[in-house]
Amino acid sequence: MSNSSTTDDKTLTLSRTFDAPISLVWEAWTNAKHIAQWWGPKGMETKIIRHEFKMGGSWEYAMTMPDGNAFIADGVYTLIVEMEKIFSSANFKPMTEGVEIQALFEANGEKTNFIFNVVHPSAAYCQAQEKMGFMSGWGSVFDRLEAYFDGIK
Repeated sequence: MSNSSTTDDKTLTLSRTFDAPISLVWEAWTNAKHIAQWWGPKGMETKIIRHEFKMGGSWEYAMTMPDGNAFIADGVYTLIVEMEKIFSSANFKPMTEGVEIQALFEANGEKTNFIFNVVHPSAAYCQAQEKMGFMSGWGSVFDRLEAYFDGIK
């Protein structure tokens, strides 16, 4: 996985090549049954409250930390291109609000190249989110996703 800020000073980017075909990676991102198994950093349990995977559809997940505290993630799908990209507004209350997440998928034989962008409303907010642990937090999420693929292939 590579971690880097793009040239856009409001965007943080992570990229990874998953050892799974694009159809499986896409399914993991679009099916609530799969999302509940990997969404959130290591040690968190995710409960799907709402998942309307369609343009304009909303999603809401409750994530419970090992200490019992929970927080809510929610958003609205703004762009879906099957097997290519998913864009959504996103709030991860109380830590992050008013961002756009962009998941980009590219087939690479039996693997999938994946790029994840989070676009923040300002450069200052973007920098604050990076300092708060963006790369390690989302990196942990994608570690869980990779382990999930290993378990279902």
